[in-house]
Amino acid sequence: MTILMENGDGADAVAKGGMDVEVSLGDLRKQLDDFAKARGWEQFHSPRNLLLALVGEVGELSEIFQWKGEVPRGLPDWNVSEKEHLGEELSDVLLYLVRLSHMCGVDLGRAALSKIEKNAIKYPVGRDYSRAAAAASSKWSK
Repeated sequence: MTILMENGDGADAVAKGGMDVEVSLGDLRKQLDDFAKARGWEQFHSPRNLLLALVGEVGELSEIFQWKGEVPRGLPDWNVSEKEHLGEELSDVLLYLVRLSHMCGVDLGRAALSKIEKNAIKYPVGRDYSRAAAAASSKWSK
């Protein structure tokens, strides 16, 4: 796989599969914007249309796991083709999410960091998050 990214100095950098590459949300947003503009697709990229496309891609991602049951971390029993397909569907979801957030005027990176901060307050370290604790405190178990 080859990924084309614009460096900060305007030059293009190419990364080949197997290399760790850090790509910012801004890099993705810029490439998606350029991609859509070059094809005249901006007219179709309303928030609603992008959301519906995103939902469709989440469905395709879900299909990969649909009949596999629980799978261990790292997917050790999956072959190269299955992992490649998974990577493609995960990428589709990410790309539509980045495009949707841009078209809605939401800074996705900033929003994600803010959400992590809010979750840290909502779910403090030291609390028992085991299933047993959750069942004991559930209003349904009383």
